[in-house]
Amino acid sequence: MARFLRFQCPDGIFYGTMEGEELIHPISGDMFSDYTVSDKTYELKDVKLLPPCEPSKLLAIGFNYMDHAIEFKREIPKAPNIFIKPNSSLAAQGDHVIYPKFHTHQVEYESELVIIIGKEARNVDEAEAMDYVFGFTIGNDVTARDMQSPTNQWGLCKGFDTFAPIGPWIETDTDGSDLDISSYVNGQLKQHSNTKNLIFNVPFLVSYISKGMTLHPGDVIFTGTPAGVSPVFPGDTMEMRIEKIGSLINEVKAEE
Repeated sequence: MARFLRFQCPDGIFYGTMEGEELIHPISGDMFSDYTVSDKTYELKDVKLLPPCEPSKLLAIGFNYMDHAIEFKREIPKAPNIFIKPNSSLAAQGDHVIYPKFHTHQVEYESELVIIIGKEARNVDEAEAMDYVFGFTIGNDVTARDMQSPTNQWGLCKGFDTFAPIGPWIETDTDGSDLDISSYVNGQLKQHSNTKNLIFNVPFLVSYISKGMTLHPGDVIFTGTPAGVSPVFPGDTMEMRIEKIGSLINEVKAEE
């Protein structure tokens, strides 16, 4: 197992694996099943990172940390609060998150552990759910907060273009159950928790969702954010950090 990523360079767009912290080996074939690692290498600093997978759908869980539910004066959920972010909201490490011209005046970050599905999952038992998890990446569930509460409709407020940065890569050498998670804005700590505080953990979520819809390789599940969200503005730099995975960094830019 390894770290997997997707990148663009003058030779094209490739999936790849990491050697150490700086070298990338492109792969051919399907990273979820059968692939070959090339001897060719690229340096991380010389490539453009892309979202590390190409999901058929982006699923997300609301209020999955108790402290976040409390800060919004919500009841602790008895079942996962599931919503979908459109594929057009995807962004990668280093991409700008675009602050929209219309509809919102309160854009906020949400640091989240993101599950990457590795094989088709339908009606999966919780005890077997981790067999369907390829790995994990970092997500920022960017939200137009002033649109969320009045309507309680989450499709647009969390679905603007660039409102789902994920990356920088997929880490396959952790089970995601006990990882420190934090966020920083302009270098200032904003959120800090641990994934062991999830109300609904990774195996439960994969099993629960698979009993309602088929999950395909490359699909992603944002698992929820801890307390500490607040507004960001054009020019701000958001950094989402998760232990053993790394950092996802995006700057906010005003829509032109």
